[in-house]
Order: sequence, then structure tokens, then C-alpha cells
Amino acid sequence: MTDASSDVLLERLTRLHPKLIDLSLDRMFRLLDALGDPHLDLPPVVHVAGTNGKGSVVAYLRAALMAAGYRVHAYTSPHLVRFHERVEIAGEAIAEADLAALLDECERANGGRPITFFEVTTAAAFLGFSRAPADILLLETGLGGRLDATNVIDRPLLAVITPVSLDHQQFLGESLAEIAGEKAGIVKPGVPVVVGPQEPAARDAILARARRLGAPVLLAGRDYDVVSVTESGFAMTDGEAALTLPRPVLAGPHQPMNAAVAVAALRRLPGFVVTDDRLAEGLRAARWPARLQRLEHGRLNRLAGPDVDLWLDGGHNPAAGRILADMAATWRDRPLDLVVGMMNTKDPAGFIAPLAPHVRRAVAVGIPGEKNTLPAETTRAVLAADGLEAGAADGLEDAVRMLAARSDGRSRILICGSLYLAGRALAAQAE
Repeated sequence: MTDASSDVLLERLTRLHPKLIDLSLDRMFRLLDALGDPHLDLPPVVHVAGTNGKGSVVAYLRAALMAAGYRVHAYTSPHLVRFHERVEIAGEAIAEADLAALLDECERANGGRPITFFEVTTAAAFLGFSRAPADILLLETGLGGRLDATNVIDRPLLAVITPVSLDHQQFLGESLAEIAGEKAGIVKPGVPVVVGPQEPAARDAILARARRLGAPVLLAGRDYDVVSVTESGFAMTDGEAALTLPRPVLAGPHQPMNAAVAVAALRRLPGFVVTDDRLAEGLRAARWPARLQRLEHGRLNRLAGPDVDLWLDGGHNPAAGRILADMAATWRDRPLDLVVGMMNTKDPAGFIAPLAPHVRRAVAVGIPGEKNTLPAETTRAVLAADGLEAGAADGLEDAVRMLAARSDGRSRILICGSLYLAGRALAAQAE
């Protein structure tokens, strides 16, 4: 048993490989072999890949399965405030002592050999999942699919692919078809795959792999769909069935479709029974912080003042910008201001362009503690190029103060551009 904290161990594990991302499965299989192959002793797995919406879909799956009485493990990334958020054991974030012990065991089994941070921490999660009883494991990919560290699972119960868009092109390919082909690497022979709404190039790449492997496909818009949305709920079709369900608790006009993806998946899980009542309960109970989350009763609210409606979102690619623009188009009751901080691996112009027509003014920030942050001045220049009145601030709190001071009455501030910035915002709220 280690005396080191998980923070100490996690920091040490970041130094085992010179690159943060180096897509390969060889190192992962080597470490898992040294650990006794815990990935072969997991509960039934639902494997989820995609660019946008996969976290929300996992949140709905988890909430509905738990409402139906099942014990659910879940693996997601990245975390917002503490690493423990990534590993949920039977519905609860992993305990500190358990996480530290697992990380220590993986570090010793690895023996100092090169391995990426995501690989070694995924191995630790598998070790923890293999030792704690559960009925099902919801497994979210990290970055891609084909060479993602989670893709050592050779026979999941079900695969899910949420909408694919341009992101991480330096690792996954320049075209949408190439990226979708990488994401579709989680499709396995004969294993059903639920596919969310896709652009034609992405859809065709996913369907082509499914055909080659004989994997049955349930495709949004063809086999299931959202047919209407009201203030209180939405109606969907799933094959010959018609369902009416409550409006999902997660905000945004895109969430009924994310919920429909989850419902279609839940209705196809062999050996699991989730009634319509439990589906509805799950949609009402799902939690997924920093995805169009309204902030209330925290430090940033106090800095903003009572007349400011404060929101947070971690989306960071052009597709996420379009989703936020759709939400902003519904916010007609007060002007919208932005606090934007992004990483230099992203496309700030692509993210900001769809949002800009809905925004009054914006303040750019760097993301503290992140070596790959875009400097505030660089982000400010992108905002200004889209015609926005744009400034720069030394930090998140200063940015909120600046916008609140410029407000001449009721306003809305959206903090956006990065999950890393979102994590800093949630940490600041608790201060």
C-alpha cells in the first residue's frame, strides 16, 4: 500500500512518456498483461465514442440504469476539478485511498517503461472496475476510437457513436470521413452499434465499417428519431414504437436528441430492463457538469452580482460553437456576454464564428496552469476579428468583474471555450 497521495502519483505518471498523446494499443496491452488482464474481467461494457454529446449520453445512460436498480461503473474524461471524477465505482467517484492504491499498483507493474498518462490511468480504472461488483460499465473513449486506450475491449455489449465533427485533426485525420473512421474503430464484429446524427461523410464511414464487421446498426433519422419538442418534453420514434418523455434536465436544444440516442441504446441492451418510467426518471436525474450548466450560489456569482445570469460550457470545437449558438438564439430576454479561454490545439475562429452574432461583448482569458493555453491576447484578436467588442483579462475572476461592471442592467455571461477553463470555474465557485 502506498503512502503517496493520488495527486503525487498522477503527477509522477505524467513523466513516463514524452508525449501527452501517442496513439497505440501496444503499451496498453503490455501493462494489462502485467496486471493480470483486468480488462477481461469487467462487467458488460457499453462503449461510447464520438466528438460531441458522448458525455451527455453517458450521463443519461447512467441515470436511467441506476433508476432501474442496476449498479453502474462509469469511465469518462477529462475531469473538471479532481481526477476522481473520471472513475465512478457503482455510481460514486472513486475514493482517494482506492485510487492511490490502484495507481501505485499500475506504476509498479509498468516498471518505468514509456506509457502515456491516459493509458496508465485507464489501466488503473480497469483494475478498479474488475474488483468491484457492478452490473454494467459505461466506457467513454478518450480521444479517438481505433487506437484509444479503452479499445482493448474486444466484445462490448453495445457500441454507441455520438455526432462526429472536426476535432483533434493532428491525431485523427484532416477529413470528417477519416475522423469518423477512427471513432468507428470501437465497432466490433456482430456487436450492435447505436449511431447518433451524423454528417453524410461521417455516417458513410461508420456504416462502411459496420457492414464489413457484420455489426447491426441503429441509425438516428432512419431507425429512431426525435419528432417533436415542447417546453415540457419530447416525442421520439424507435422502430415501430412511439415514446413521449420529459424534457431532459441538461440544458440546450441539442439535448433531446442526445437523450434519444441514450434511450435507443437502453432499449437495445440485452439482459437489461429499463421501463419507460425509469427512462423518464433518468432524463430528469442526469448530471453532467460544465455542459450548458447554470451557475448559482458561488464565488463567481457573487463577483458578477445579482443582475447577471451566469452559465458555463466546456465545448471547444466548431460543432460545439454551433450548439451554443442555437442556445444563444433562444436567450432573448437579456444581452449575452462571453468569457472565452481556449487551448492552442483548438480552432478558436471556428468555435467563435457561429456564436458571434448572438454576443454583445467578450473578454478573453488564458487558462492558468495549462502550458498549451492560447494567450488571452490571441483569443481577443480572434473575437475582435468576428466584429465583437473584445477585451482581455488576467484571469477568470477579473473577466467576470469586467463584464459585470460594463453591464447596464440585467445581462447573461457564458464562460466557454475549454473544459480546462470550465474546471477552473467550478473550482472558483467553491471558494
